[in-house]
Amino acid sequence: MKAAGKRIALLTAYDYPTAARAQAAGVQALLVGDSMATVLLGHANTQPAPLHVMLVLAEAVRRGAPNVYLIGDMPFEPLAAGETATLAAARRFCDEAHCDAVKLEAGPEDDRLVARLTQDGIETIAHLGLRPQTITAPNGYRAQARDPHGIEALVTDARRMVAAGAVMILLEAVPNEAAQAVVAAVGVPVIGCGAGPACDGHILVTEDMLGWSHTPPPRFVPVHAQLGPLAEAAMRRYVEDIVAGRYPGPEHVYKMRTPAGEQPR
Repeated sequence: MKAAGKRIALLTAYDYPTAARAQAAGVQALLVGDSMATVLLGHANTQPAPLHVMLVLAEAVRRGAPNVYLIGDMPFEPLAAGETATLAAARRFCDEAHCDAVKLEAGPEDDRLVARLTQDGIETIAHLGLRPQTITAPNGYRAQARDPHGIEALVTDARRMVAAGAVMILLEAVPNEAAQAVVAAVGVPVIGCGAGPACDGHILVTEDMLGWSHTPPPRFVPVHAQLGPLAEAAMRRYVEDIVAGRYPGPEHVYKMRTPAGEQPR
């Protein structure tokens, strides 16, 4: 798609029905993100995302969207445990959940890890710019590479990751000028998460885009629906119907079978 000049649409997915809807909508790639720690589990940051849970969710997403490019997001747990644990986790994403690639939040020295994953036959995506796994305070989520020095460092990191074998770069929360510089510097697709229109494609947390999240989305998220208020209104009506005795009605009740030979009354 990059070679043909076509833009790439990515979303997050953590379950079968979301994945199936995304594939039907034409989304080309899905990320089983460690954002599930905040979006699904209610944690303050992404560090507590458990590997075993992410693997189960990735399997469900693959069943729902068998034809998309599926990416498993390397959680903090194996990354913090070291190279051996990371390699083992990446292999599980591919072998158990049938992911096509693994994404990891890459520091400047992680080109060696990317090279090891590549040598092991695992397509690897390097996540640069804002790296949520390194942030534990809510006010720590700030845009990166906002001056010439920051852009230069970002481009250097991107080149190192691609030289090590990264098949894609994901840039989070950087100015469009930074994204332009990275796109010009590397030949692989550059995916933006709040990184401006220069990127080859873009990814959003699906729950943010659908208005399902309880917290305000980042400024770069277009909210195309308001499913949260809609679902809450439906739940309220359900409660009211039970309290008022309107549910269950006759249409919700199973009828007794009529014994053979008897005429229904």
